[in-house]
Amino acid sequence: MTYLNFPGGPGLHDQRRSRRRLYGSVAALLVLGGGGWAGYHFLLADRGAQDPQVVAATARFERFAGAWEDGEARKAAAYTDSPDAARSLLTSVMTNLAPSATEVTPGDGAKERDGEVRLPFTVAMQIPGAGPFRWDAQARLRETSGRWTVEFTTPMVHPRMKAGQTLALKSRNTRAKVLDKDGDPLEAASLVGSVDEVTGKGTSGLEARYDARLSGGKGPKKSVVVVDRASGQPVKTLTAVKAAKGRPVRTTIDPRVQRAAAEALSGVTKKAAIVAVDPRNGHVLAAANKPGGLNRALAGRYPPGSTFKVVTAAALLKGGLAPADPAACPKYARVDGQRFENQDLFTLPDDATFQDAFARSCNTFFVDAAGKLSDTALRDTARAFGIGGSWDVGITTYDGIVPAATSGNDKAAAAIGQARVQASPLVMASIAATVKQGSFEQPVLVPDAVKKKYRAPEKLDAEVADDLRKMMRATVTSGSGHALKDLPGAPHAKTGTAEFGTENPPHTHAWMIGYQGGSDLAWAVFLEDGGSGGSDAGPVAARFLKNIA
Repeated sequence: MTYLNFPGGPGLHDQRRSRRRLYGSVAALLVLGGGGWAGYHFLLADRGAQDPQVVAATARFERFAGAWEDGEARKAAAYTDSPDAARSLLTSVMTNLAPSATEVTPGDGAKERDGEVRLPFTVAMQIPGAGPFRWDAQARLRETSGRWTVEFTTPMVHPRMKAGQTLALKSRNTRAKVLDKDGDPLEAASLVGSVDEVTGKGTSGLEARYDARLSGGKGPKKSVVVVDRASGQPVKTLTAVKAAKGRPVRTTIDPRVQRAAAEALSGVTKKAAIVAVDPRNGHVLAAANKPGGLNRALAGRYPPGSTFKVVTAAALLKGGLAPADPAACPKYARVDGQRFENQDLFTLPDDATFQDAFARSCNTFFVDAAGKLSDTALRDTARAFGIGGSWDVGITTYDGIVPAATSGNDKAAAAIGQARVQASPLVMASIAATVKQGSFEQPVLVPDAVKKKYRAPEKLDAEVADDLRKMMRATVTSGSGHALKDLPGAPHAKTGTAEFGTENPPHTHAWMIGYQGGSDLAWAVFLEDGGSGGSDAGPVAARFLKNIA
């Protein structure tokens, strides 16, 4: 019986060692007399073999088989009469099939005639993507100069092959595609993911998440075929596969918006991402990453910096502060001995308002104002933007966290998007979309896979949303979002520069989030370790919006 490391059965290496110990014992007994020959005949009888030549030839074949099992084509070929041809074909077969387990087992019924031993054997392989594959063949061995040699021919490797042929795998080519909203193949590598060329299984992205659906279910995805080595064309099929077809996965990605995002990142040297969503329904219109691999656009986890001031401003507005109220913006602010400062240590005039502090992204104002908020105010306000829930988007996402404050310093840092506040670019684009729409709509990428959209437990007050819109527009017209000032479509924005790490001065991520007043588009631009929100993320956002126009 042949085993391929199945539970309860001996492993192939254990069986191989057992056979080799047997043949080694036979070889030793051949040089003995008397009782040794009795033992030898006992072993032969145990194997059903009576001819010493058959035993010797079989032992030689066992070495050939062991090397083949180990994938050592050159070593196996050395036991044949045509080493170059044998090495070439065995290498081709093992490379093409790439079996995870191989066992070559001599069978019963070996015969010797005219100095030639004919030996039946079985090859059993476990081939990723094709499953178990087993066949019977026959080897011929001749003794030359006292040594048995395997006569190498192509049919000896597989009886249905002829000279000039080899074995290979053929995909059934029924795997469905990941599609954009228009029904065309999605051109977004970091979203689509990859498929293992050997197994045919999705290994990342949507290809992995929806592997069963795209591939048509479980079971072999490839068939073993005989191919012509010169042309690579299949000659005959040796194993059949079920002809079940996969079903496509349709996403909400708008190819025009996706291309605009990818092109906007083309000149960026930092790791970066752009996300765009439709505020009306949460449909993800674009998710571009540079470089590919990690889907930082949807699943990245970063401090949002001053872009989070949209949430902090919502909490302050709900608490009674108005956009026109005075807002002191000194160079420094101190909380429990910790000093906070503005980027480049800027200050605002004495007549500055809350809207000015928001538009210019004054850290010291927000740090001081946070003292008026309860320890749970930021967490509770963030809930109106969907943060704190578990989103069912149709792909793996990071949905953000805003913990309740544990100290004055913690609350002050959280107010400017630092401390323990974390978000993905998708979360920040959704924040902008919530301001535009006036309510949270959970982002969705694969609509028919979403079982239940997350509903925010808190609602954004209509007056608060209206004030936020005015403040985000002011950020573009007279604040740190000036990179968008001359663009059509009435862009609204908020910039962010988020510190991270332990170096002094600290490294910073660059953010800009916003939405278009004249269309249904909200977005987030993120540059990892990218500098400043206004001066670094701003121009990328401008390119993105120009590409769409």
